[in-house]
Amino acid sequence: MFKIYKPQVLTLGIMLMFLFNSSNGWSQTNYSILDFWKYYSDAENQLYKEQAEISFQSLIKRKESISKLQTKNDWEGHQQVIKERLHASIGDFPVKTPLNPVITKRIKKDGYSIEKLYFESMPGVKVTAAFFIPQGKRRNLPTIIYCSGHSDLAFRSDIYQHVILNLVKKGFAVFAFDPYGQGERSQYFDQNQGKSRFSPTREHSYPGAQLFVNGESTGKYMIWDGIRAVDYLLSRKEVDPKRIGITGRSGGGTQSSHIAAFDERIKASAPECYITSMEYQLKSGGPQDAEQNFPRGIQLGLDHADLLEVRAPKPTLMITTTRDIFSIQGARDTYREAKLTYKAFDMSENLMMVEDNAGHQSTLKNREAMYAFFQKHLDNPGDPKDEEVVIFPVEELYVTETGQLSTSVGRKFLFDVNSDLTKKNMEVLKGSRQNMDQHLIDLKQKVQTITGYSQSTRKGELLFSGQTEFETYYLNKYLIELPGNNLIPFVAFVPKQSTKRSVLYLDDLANKKSDAAYAIPIEMAKKGITVIVPDLPGYGELGPGYLKGDAYFENTSYNQWFAGILNGKSTISLHVEAIETLLEVCKADLKLDDKEFMGISKGGFNSSLLHAAALGIDFKSMLFLDPMPSFQYVVSNKDYNPAHIPFTVAGALPHYDLPDLTAAFAPRKLMLVVEADGGAMDSVYSQAYDFVKEHYKSLNKANNFAIEKIESEEGTMDTLDKFLSNL
Repeated sequence: MFKIYKPQVLTLGIMLMFLFNSSNGWSQTNYSILDFWKYYSDAENQLYKEQAEISFQSLIKRKESISKLQTKNDWEGHQQVIKERLHASIGDFPVKTPLNPVITKRIKKDGYSIEKLYFESMPGVKVTAAFFIPQGKRRNLPTIIYCSGHSDLAFRSDIYQHVILNLVKKGFAVFAFDPYGQGERSQYFDQNQGKSRFSPTREHSYPGAQLFVNGESTGKYMIWDGIRAVDYLLSRKEVDPKRIGITGRSGGGTQSSHIAAFDERIKASAPECYITSMEYQLKSGGPQDAEQNFPRGIQLGLDHADLLEVRAPKPTLMITTTRDIFSIQGARDTYREAKLTYKAFDMSENLMMVEDNAGHQSTLKNREAMYAFFQKHLDNPGDPKDEEVVIFPVEELYVTETGQLSTSVGRKFLFDVNSDLTKKNMEVLKGSRQNMDQHLIDLKQKVQTITGYSQSTRKGELLFSGQTEFETYYLNKYLIELPGNNLIPFVAFVPKQSTKRSVLYLDDLANKKSDAAYAIPIEMAKKGITVIVPDLPGYGELGPGYLKGDAYFENTSYNQWFAGILNGKSTISLHVEAIETLLEVCKADLKLDDKEFMGISKGGFNSSLLHAAALGIDFKSMLFLDPMPSFQYVVSNKDYNPAHIPFTVAGALPHYDLPDLTAAFAPRKLMLVVEADGGAMDSVYSQAYDFVKEHYKSLNKANNFAIEKIESEEGTMDTLDKFLSNL
């Protein structure tokens, strides 16, 4: 979609205006607040640190609860609580359907054989895998599920093959499968490039964000693949159902610890280079890609230790390194806590931790500790020495003819699962809209609960930070200082001849030395309108911050947004709370209480304004320039704009969408200004907002809602003038 008034693309009139006024220093105007307040040099990290502080408070409460557990009965009660919390986060798994396994090829090697196969974890969702079977005894073998880390080759990468083949040499059957987005399950495979358009972490987080908005998670479906892998193994005579183990490193450590926590059929678990604590994860690398984040996990009181404690007294080995990307301090703390559980069960020896002095990698010491662990606890004694093995060429381990499901036998992936979910959710939402009056009555409570909004009780101190005088207005700078070193920097364009009208203007104004970026507020100030232009958490001088994360792309940190998902506290809720505080201060301290505020936004900030209005902030009217159409648009579009993600709300669908918030604004005046492309986007806006038009019409205020289509950027100011003149 178009971006209105990009600094490098100005209308001729605006360009001439800036050139004409350059002698007055206009082109040199500095709109920064925090350039002056040096003490607040860390303000750009406010969004993440505010989320982290919320997490820390929840984690403190969890520690207090854990400290009260003493006896076996206490810990058994805690295990039940963990199960309930995990279910509350993940929800119900799909119904089990036929696996429909297909063995595509068998390979015989000296000492073992390999069956290459795929099965369906859900109808149409194929999971590619390889079953390594040692030569000799063909029944009731100890069997290990191997989960791959974030390699695009999955289990075909050299180090994972090395581990798998060592286990096979020691008499274990090994079942290795491809996670979503890896190996032969690339979801965004580009045939021209011969690879996915995304890295494995982005393969998880890009569709994972859509699942979160729909109220589900990547983690749920990756765990489900593991559960169905166990189902498949139990259908094989080679597998001893009482001797199933699971391991994997990095992302495989995530999968193995999660699957083992949910599937009691797994006897022994050895996650590698993953287990830490959420406290130290948040203080180091931050939240990782989508599947590693349980929805509302921290809010519910979950931590990594719970993944181990829920299994007690089943055998578990934590495999760690001192310089891992997952904090070793967190791993040590988690081990000490989980050990209390095993001690209460009088099975301390069943929880072990091996630690090597290395980075995020597989080490000889750790591999041999893992071999010995499974040899002991899966009753398969032998020499744990790591051996040299012959690695297969990647192509030899392809399950499908082309090496990709999408170009061979099927292509149903997370986006397809999400599409089915979207259809169901939208049917529910459309059903709610049939009784519009009740739907809108219920809306505020739904929005408050789902966004995590809480009415602000923080009293801010307004700090005047300077004034610049122009011919027709003043530019005033302010800083609202809040408890906890939180800030709201803003500028106020104050006309010398006021019309007694005020506007809250929201945009991502990162360039603080660009008059062009502030062209719209300047034009409104020249028309006698007071314009308040703040930076909201994550934007302007309050972002983007240091945390980009492993799923960062197109200038959007998915990982910061995931922090809010862990807390049940959306970025949007923090925006609303900041807007609420800002307007209270402006009305009280700047004497704007006798003026009626309008809301104007660009880009995804229409979501911030709509949520603010739904939660009780009384705007007289609103105008959205190039707005995000809807949450439905984001979750339905395979190639959606990542910049929209921070403005979405996890779990919003099927309960409400942006058009519902628009309908709730009726009968007040609201206009969307969009590019008239004569194509798909015209249809997107028309279909999404048809019921909104009907609602305004039912209130005899049809003229108060409009979708204004402009042919070019030059039409924006004319549309703005039209909107303002009709108020």
